[in-house]
Amino acid sequence: MILNPRFNSNQNNGSFNSLLPARLDAKMTAEVLGFNEHDIPVLVTLGLLEPLGKPAQNARKWYARAQITQIAEDPKWLNKATNTLYQYWQKKNANRGRGEFSEQVSVSA
Repeated sequence: MILNPRFNSNQNNGSFNSLLPARLDAKMTAEVLGFNEHDIPVLVTLGLLEPLGKPAQNARKWYARAQITQIAEDPKWLNKATNTLYQYWQKKNANRGRGEFSEQVSVSA
């Protein structure tokens, strides 16, 4: 994943935050958090991210810059999200050949 040049990690957080809009889409959220864009809907489904408002299932999701930049600095949250995604993709890939998939992934504290 290549970060957009405006997301220069050498800048201090104040400058970094001022370059981001108040609402972030899934792509920008993924860039800030260091995940792949396809991981963002999984994090939402598993309750680790919450989009703004109450969007319909097929609607474009927006995320609050304040929340995203805060959790991007939280090693505990990042660890929890990373481990949860590992479990999710491992189970999904294990069931790929069987044509079945269970959404049951435990989110450990």
